[in-house]
Amino acid sequence: MQPNTVSTIAQTIQLSLSPVFMLTGIGALLNVLVGRMARVVDRVRDLEKLHPLSSGPDRDRYVSELRILDRRIRVINFGLFLAVSSAVMTCLVVAQLFVAELIGLRIATIVALTFTLAMLLLIAALVSFIVEVRTSLLAVKVREELLEER
Repeated sequence: MQPNTVSTIAQTIQLSLSPVFMLTGIGALLNVLVGRMARVVDRVRDLEKLHPLSSGPDRDRYVSELRILDRRIRVINFGLFLAVSSAVMTCLVVAQLFVAELIGLRIATIVALTFTLAMLLLIAALVSFIVEVRTSLLAVKVREELLEER
């Protein structure tokens, strides 16, 4: 085992910069997902107030939209879980790099697998995001009677 020098620690810091940039991207994704969740929750609260006062086609529209919103909440929640899991795995990569350098462990395969898992979780979170965006479009339907010229 070679002694730790300032230059080897500096190299480890340089090596950990890519995962740290990845954490920045994950943070931005989390911010977007939380913002979308807040908007969905606000819309659910608005519809919950209108629902008991409605009847007929309006009530059917509210129920339909509430179902879509419920699905969106589940998808966003899953996306948040995946993104946070990816962030945790990315932090583990950085920690493993430093521990391996300080103690002299040969864990390159473990670091690579952890980083791969972090990337797969991030990919799944991004897929979840696009699914939620596509689902949100289901609720945005302009009624035909509003499109008629008068």
